[in-house]
Amino acid sequence: MASEVKELRCIIVDDNPAFIEVATRLLERGGISIIGAASTIAEAVQRVEELRPDVTLVDVDLGGESGFHLAVELHRPDSNGGLKIILTSAHSEHDFADMIAASPAVGFLPKADLSSDAIHELLATS
Repeated sequence: MASEVKELRCIIVDDNPAFIEVATRLLERGGISIIGAASTIAEAVQRVEELRPDVTLVDVDLGGESGFHLAVELHRPDSNGGLKIILTSAHSEHDFADMIAASPAVGFLPKADLSSDAIHELLATS
């Protein structure tokens, strides 16, 4: 009998509704529960405060807003204790290496490599 793994509760923050829909289906098939989505920093902060996810998947480019700025907002020590942030982008990690390293995120996943296994691996090494 396989040991039970706690189902991760996740919020996806992206300004592309089609990506949110595809990512939701993909991750839920892999056992990650998508409990909410947002497309702006304000929406994301509100959803995280309301829903208390285990992990938040944040696109680095939210239209006119920065996913890096959102990661800092969500990582305040006075709130959202234990929240893990994973940055994502359609662009290469190399394009953002310095900003990723300076961010409070546990890591980065290119959108093309997004999977529940990849998220679990990143969280296990953080």
